[in-house]
Amino acid sequence: MPSLRQIRYFISVADTGSFTQAASRCFVAQPALSRQMALLEEELGFALFVREARGVQLTPAGVLFLERARGLERGLEAAAEDARRLARGEAGVLRLVHSSSLPVAGALLAALTQFAQAVPGVRVDLDRVSSEQQMRELAEGRADLGLARFPVLRRDPALIVQPLTPEPLWVALPAGHPLAAQAALRVADLAEQPLVSAVHRERGGLARRVADLCLARGFVPRLAAVISRKTSMLSLVGAGFGAAVIPAGMGALVPAGVVLRPLVDEDAWAEAALVLPARPSVLAERFAEVLKGCWVT
Repeated sequence: MPSLRQIRYFISVADTGSFTQAASRCFVAQPALSRQMALLEEELGFALFVREARGVQLTPAGVLFLERARGLERGLEAAAEDARRLARGEAGVLRLVHSSSLPVAGALLAALTQFAQAVPGVRVDLDRVSSEQQMRELAEGRADLGLARFPVLRRDPALIVQPLTPEPLWVALPAGHPLAAQAALRVADLAEQPLVSAVHRERGGLARRVADLCLARGFVPRLAAVISRKTSMLSLVGAGFGAAVIPAGMGALVPAGVVLRPLVDEDAWAEAALVLPARPSVLAERFAEVLKGCWVT
């Protein structure tokens, strides 16, 4: 198999028509270049050049080989440039997983927009994955960056977890609900209210955070007739099934027929975090910095 060095020597000889000039261009001794060309012809099994007193000319086989070799050289140059862009965080695919309580809205949407404008050669592949599952996806190399919601019940010590500024919690209520008449609420006000979200026994996240706040006040959250752990819970609120406690970042998703009221308890907040592999890619690190810059609560 011809080496890349031989290919480059061959193209230089073909371009200059001279072993001496090609050797000078390639910064190599002329005898060494001539030896490489002889080895290349031996490897290929046919002559590339006709040696003449005034230089060399390509044989018909050499002309065809040159055409293909130039394509190979261009392909290698393109591959090297693509790799350089990837190493600089200017190209490639970023696999981003996010919790359902951290939807593509607010800070995440702003970060995606800013990132896409800054590095148009990068594609972001989004997937909504529970915080617990994110740990597995990242640890096993199926994702590059995670946006998780605390609490996370099972963490991988090999992952890097970067907490973000906590978000205040709000109560989403059906328009016309008696509690909507109040300007602000406390967690204790929800003791008798059905909630459209429930804790998953094997997961943490927003629902568990809300349940912990209720339990700290001495009551177990009541479940509505229909529940969801996804952003569809806001549609259930609008349909009158019950109330939901959401972070401020989900406020942009509130549909018509739903009103928001702030929770004024000092501990009425939820925390998110960026999760990265122990050796994050340049793209993951770059997006993490963009998101932290957009994360305003």
